Amino acid sequence: MPTWIFFAILSAISAALVAIFGKIGIKNLDTTLATTIRSIVMAVVLIITSLALNKFHLVGEVSNKALTFIFFSGLAGALSWLFYFQALKTGPTTAVASLDRLSVVFVLILAALFLGEGLTWKSGLGASLITVGAILMTLK
Repeated sequence: MPTWIFFAILSAISAALVAIFGKIGIKNLDTTLATTIRSIVMAVVLIITSLALNKFHLVGEVSNKALTFIFFSGLAGALSWLFYFQALKTGPTTAVASLDRLSVVFVLILAALFLGEGLTWKSGLGASLITVGAILMTLK
């Protein structure tokens, strides 16, 4: 199995735990504060990981272009989590997580438009199935 598949599966399992732990954690807590606390925990874990792996010496190699796009990626991620926890606060966990996974469909479209990645009948079918699945998961 290619390494990227292994890490993608670990990412999916971790994302599932985010939904479960987050839903429990925000029961009696403001979602913005919850997102802030979560972000602080993430920052601490990532700083410790970078220190342990001796990655901070690479900071000088980050170009302005890379830094700009990483900044916007961080901004988009923060907004995503603010919206996610807000939806999770009042919505059913499985429905919120399913609709959140529509990001795969949006990535497909945006990657085709801005990165020149091709659309194939397989990717179109997969995106359609994800969309139908997300809709079905939100219906009672």
